[in-house]
Amino acid sequence: MSSAAWNVTDIPDLTGRVAVVTGANSGLGYVTARELARKGARVVLACRSEARGAEAAGRLAAEVPGATAEFRQLDLGDLASVRQFAQALPYDRLDLLVNNAGVMAPPYGTTADGFETQFGVNHLGHFALTGLLLPRLLAVPGARVVTVSSMLHALSNIDLGDLNSERGYRRWISYGRSKTANLLFTHELARRLAATGADVTATAAHPGYAATNLQTAGPKAEGRRRAEQLMELGNRVFAQSAEAGALPTLRAATDPAAGPDSFYGPSFAMWRGAPALSWRTSWTRNDQTSKLLWEASERLTGVSTCWSLKSGE
Repeated sequence: MSSAAWNVTDIPDLTGRVAVVTGANSGLGYVTARELARKGARVVLACRSEARGAEAAGRLAAEVPGATAEFRQLDLGDLASVRQFAQALPYDRLDLLVNNAGVMAPPYGTTADGFETQFGVNHLGHFALTGLLLPRLLAVPGARVVTVSSMLHALSNIDLGDLNSERGYRRWISYGRSKTANLLFTHELARRLAATGADVTATAAHPGYAATNLQTAGPKAEGRRRAEQLMELGNRVFAQSAEAGALPTLRAATDPAAGPDSFYGPSFAMWRGAPALSWRTSWTRNDQTSKLLWEASERLTGVSTCWSLKSGE
């Protein structure tokens, strides 16, 4: 089968598998959770808002009768919440972790732990979550970690000397750096898994230009009505649907052929179309940078004792 032909009908049976999807109350995360549940997986919708998360779980149950899905509260901008989520998760095994949640180009702010919001939520929160759940992933042969990046990672490499944008905040550059961090994390995780012979695959994906509330959340929060209107127009005219935008994530999560450190995205100019292996910048495969980011992330989050994986060097 041509890679361009991949769609939800190609997702294998997932009965008996447990999946966690962050940011699953709307957009790409919701579609990802719904389609995994449709194929028989037990899905945990890990969302910041209790009201929106519970509503999404109810909506999923209505759309997929017989689905096994539940909401559990998770705020990736608060490491205490990340630890609480991991401790309370009532499953000894985890087959799939989809690091999907994120924020895009908000005004400058910090997380509960003092990190620049985009770096803290998009990267550090997921780094900590993956580390805390790693023992359960290692317990399942063939488990996967899928981290959702963006084609906008190409805006900027990370700055190891200024991870929290303290020397000046440019919202889109900081967003690009956080999405580069997602790919460097995937690269380093894949290296460490391979070095220890672990049967867990680390992959990544991006949705291209998909119409979700991610684009409008930042301008709306600031009251920038013109910017919000422009984003809404772009979503209507140029973007593909959230249904299509979730396909690269679903392929990275379920395609038996998806290899370690692979990166899936839309097949047409990284923008839209069926999911296929995607271009990425060379800096997202730099072993030294990924190692240094990993070590910095351990220091910043305090999540290191859970990582039984050593560097591949």
